[in-house]
Amino acid sequence: MLANRLYSTLEGVLIAFDSIRSNKVRAGLTISGVAVGVFVVVAMSGAVHGIKTSVEKDIAAAGPTSFYVFRRGDFFENCDGTEDTCPSRRNPPITIREADALRRIPSVHAVTAQLPGSASFKYLDQSLSSAEATGYTADWLETDGGDIVSGRSFTTLEARNAARVAIVNDVMAERLFGQSDPVGKTVTANGQPFRVIGVYHSTVSFIGTPTQSPGDQAKAMVPFETAHRYLDSWLDGVTLVVKPRDGSTRDVVMDETTATLRSLRGLKPGAINNFAVMGQDGLMAQFNSFTGTFFIIMIALASVGLMVGGVGVVAIMMISVTERTREIGVRKALGATRGTILWQFLVEAATLTCIGAAIGLATGAALIAFIRSATPVQAEIPGGAIIAALAASAVTGVLCGLAPAARAARLDPVEALRFE
Repeated sequence: MLANRLYSTLEGVLIAFDSIRSNKVRAGLTISGVAVGVFVVVAMSGAVHGIKTSVEKDIAAAGPTSFYVFRRGDFFENCDGTEDTCPSRRNPPITIREADALRRIPSVHAVTAQLPGSASFKYLDQSLSSAEATGYTADWLETDGGDIVSGRSFTTLEARNAARVAIVNDVMAERLFGQSDPVGKTVTANGQPFRVIGVYHSTVSFIGTPTQSPGDQAKAMVPFETAHRYLDSWLDGVTLVVKPRDGSTRDVVMDETTATLRSLRGLKPGAINNFAVMGQDGLMAQFNSFTGTFFIIMIALASVGLMVGGVGVVAIMMISVTERTREIGVRKALGATRGTILWQFLVEAATLTCIGAAIGLATGAALIAFIRSATPVQAEIPGGAIIAALAASAVTGVLCGLAPAARAARLDPVEALRFE
């Protein structure tokens, strides 16, 4: 029985190839429709997988146990800016006083406050009309995955006195200073003189995170108070990165942080937090929810391609049944059962769609390889996407080939032998 089924399957595959050779245009349209659908699935899933990997790496750069305190935690959610859809707009900003209170928690190793902002930078005849200028507290390197490659960071005293010193990342160093060493030179930021004391290299990818700008953008790091006084940075945008002490459980420290902030803000029991304490898993959950929209689009586009291929399968298989009516009659006269005929035509239909899937996988893999080599995205095709694409194409072939196969199986052998 198994040998007969295998022989029937092989025969169906060979007949499918004969059908492709004899009906090149119809078969080509069928195969191309399926190939487009599979290509979309493979290309988009590979790109999203690469972006997700980069985001995970960037978020983890602060340390495996570090977590974040935001004024709002809905930065990946749909929000039109009104208080009805964005109630967190009413949340008070995070303050330095709160950061100092968190540092006093025994289980906390370091708390870095970040004050986002931007400024125009100039050195001699080189200028940047707008570049990021972020204010940090003095312990920022404790929670940052990058490193000072030349010079030094600012001291606690410089941070307290709002010294006009700056650390530039290697992108800004190259654009303003070229091949010369920036350390010790003076740049102007929004017309204010700043002495460059260090050069910083970021490990963040081109995507960035809610607390880190993309690594391929020019950026300057200045003391927190300096950014506030001289660069008019937006105090409402302060965020905190909290690093627990070694041996402390992250979730416990997050609970202590939440309790401390609720106490400072006078929130009553049962009141909703007017801040967001979020670990790396929480950030990734929001990111995955955000990228879910792309997967819905991907599925919709792939469905269109598979539907086109499915219509082609129905058409080509109906024609095939008509053209091979006498053959079917002969096979039935020689003892072929309805199940045998049905199985043969279903295998033929599935073969057509699987050929299209193979072409779609090959072209999608080629595009992913190009993306990996030509862009910073480390795109990679997930194994699940390959299995899903092949399974979807095979199911499409079977479902769309079912009606023609059933028609062939129901043919009366006597009438089929008389067919001209």
